[in-house]
Amino acid sequence: MSKSILTSTSIGVITSISSSSVTVRLSRKVNSGLLVIEGRTHKVGQVGSFVRIPQGYNDLYGVVGSSNESSTIDHEEKISSDNRTIIVELVGESSCGFFDRGISQYPSVGDDVHMVLDSDLKIVYGSQSQNLITVGKLASSESIDVNLDIDKLVTRHSAVVGSTGSGKSTSVSGLLRSICLLNDKKDNSSRILLVDMHGEYSKALKDISKVFSVDPSEGESKLNIPYWALPTEKLIEFLCGNINELSKNAMIEFITEEKKKSLEPNNITYINESKITSFTPLPYNLNKLWYKFIFDDTATYLEKEFTNPAYKDNFQGDANTLTAPKFLPPATASNPPFKKGNHSLTKQLNLMKARLIDSQYSFFLTPENYTPDENGVIEKDLDSLLNEWLNHDKPISILDLSGMPSNQLDMLLGSIMSIVFEASLWGRNLKPGLKKNPVLFVLEEAHRYLSNNDNGLTKDLVQRIAKEGRKFGVGLMIISQRPSEIDDTILSQCGTLFALRLTNANDRSKVKAAMSDGLSSLIDSLPILRTGEAIIIGEAAKLPSRCKFKLPPDGFYPDSQDPEVSNSWGKPRDPDKNYSKLIEAWRLNKPMKEDK
Repeated sequence: MSKSILTSTSIGVITSISSSSVTVRLSRKVNSGLLVIEGRTHKVGQVGSFVRIPQGYNDLYGVVGSSNESSTIDHEEKISSDNRTIIVELVGESSCGFFDRGISQYPSVGDDVHMVLDSDLKIVYGSQSQNLITVGKLASSESIDVNLDIDKLVTRHSAVVGSTGSGKSTSVSGLLRSICLLNDKKDNSSRILLVDMHGEYSKALKDISKVFSVDPSEGESKLNIPYWALPTEKLIEFLCGNINELSKNAMIEFITEEKKKSLEPNNITYINESKITSFTPLPYNLNKLWYKFIFDDTATYLEKEFTNPAYKDNFQGDANTLTAPKFLPPATASNPPFKKGNHSLTKQLNLMKARLIDSQYSFFLTPENYTPDENGVIEKDLDSLLNEWLNHDKPISILDLSGMPSNQLDMLLGSIMSIVFEASLWGRNLKPGLKKNPVLFVLEEAHRYLSNNDNGLTKDLVQRIAKEGRKFGVGLMIISQRPSEIDDTILSQCGTLFALRLTNANDRSKVKAAMSDGLSSLIDSLPILRTGEAIIIGEAAKLPSRCKFKLPPDGFYPDSQDPEVSNSWGKPRDPDKNYSKLIEAWRLNKPMKEDK
């Protein structure tokens, strides 16, 4: 077909109007689908493209949601288009060179509809402001930057979704770099806590991040999480598994009393003992807790009044080494020794001991410098912990949880989020508080711990942050390849959505539910998006946009590339291949690097 060479940008007229969309009949001049203006070819009526509707001093803008065409075949068997229409979703308007979402007036039937040129797009996307960050280029016009409102991006939460191989990790790396380079300054006060489930971001963000790891490599810092800052009930459930309410309440009462005893040795004078509850984040000794209940559960006594324990060979055990005391077996009838404990907690206390001596949990149950000594004194308090995570010289703290089994993951991640959120909640009116120094939590592989079937500490906290975090300076960015598995409450609170290529129909329908009906056809294009390309919708974006993310610099890509199968399989087999290091890494639960 020949191209129409025109100077006018008019492409059709409005034929009907609904609540938020209009139907446009395209002019016969653009039946070819192409329009040449000032020597440049433009495609007309593409799904996801923009149109402009002049309204006096204002211009309304809309996004093409769908296109329909009716055709006839003449006697020479040539196909011609009789009536081509497009459905346009109204999204915003410009006045005096400024663009705002929403419209103040509706167009009328018969109004002209115009092609949007780069000069128009610059009005929409080209605003320069301190609260805007550039995350990529508009897919339909790569000379136009896509800018996002960082205030709404962080405080109203966001989600990045995309199938494996869609470029999700690379796009997130580029997105986080854009956030950190706010106002093109590397020395700003951006603060991001990135939960890295596979250890793939430390390479991609090594110049702007500090890595905290359970098992740190060279150049990384130790990740310490004080158990005594957690909700006591959740900690007991983790340590003991299923435990009856009577015993759980007895443990909570003992812990509360131990917390009260920690005030004097740690010189904490600003809180009264009467105000301390099990939720107050004060140190206590878990070994003492275990010893107290193993004693009560197994003890026998020389008198009916249970005054003097009937130790066997005077062996009293040791709380510090988790050695249980030994008692003489109870006698029959009214003869001593007399039994007090009934061994009802044997299974739970054995599990607790196993947790306490397991080196995998040392970062959490015996954190360096945060575990109280025999006198109840801690070397570092929670202010030091927050300073380590939030006040170093890099904008990103990568919390490397790679290799963590699922049963550890919930408690570990929930602990981190609990500490940060509780600090933001109670310190919201203070100068160093997070309301004045906001933090963005970036949660990778979110479907692993935020599904509808999960009921752990992490999900509870994420739900609470999703609902209340903006009031206290804590934002969320959820990243997942399976949005259909994420809890509905959490996903519905994400004000901005980055949808990369999604091939699964259930995942697409979950994303489509977050959009208006007129734009739902944009989601139908998700399976054909290019790698690193996303549809951005929501509060941080001025308009729904198909965006090509900025790529990270060379040498700063995530460590998530696919294996080079053809290269690996094309080499001769190595008959001397040794798998002993592989088994060693497995047993240590530690990804090992090849010896140089």
